[in-house]
Amino acid sequence: MRWFARKTRRDIWDEAIEAPLGDIDAAERIRAICDAAAPSATHAAQGDKREGERYERAAKVAMEIAMKISDGLMRDDGVHRIVDLCMTADDLKTAQILFRAIHASWIRETIQRDHPTLIS
Repeated sequence: MRWFARKTRRDIWDEAIEAPLGDIDAAERIRAICDAAAPSATHAAQGDKREGERYERAAKVAMEIAMKISDGLMRDDGVHRIVDLCMTADDLKTAQILFRAIHASWIRETIQRDHPTLIS
């Protein structure tokens, strides 16, 4: 009875990457991962353990992709998106660590304006 078999949900961050990503493709993938993981981050902030695990997997994959981006501004923009995701999940510790990795001053200022609790 395949009709009733529960299909496992495949997330974008669980998909294998066949070829090396260029900087633009990597930035697009980080954006897609963060957009797809935002609902999980919201539920993780409310204490949902299963959604918290999904958020953590997504953030980890996004961070791994961001480390491979060679262009500084694209990497900083990707990390900015991951910081926003972490703040949605109330993961202040990870967000602070990632915030320190951003070099572009205007991105740092944007994050400081959007998340003032991150600086304290």
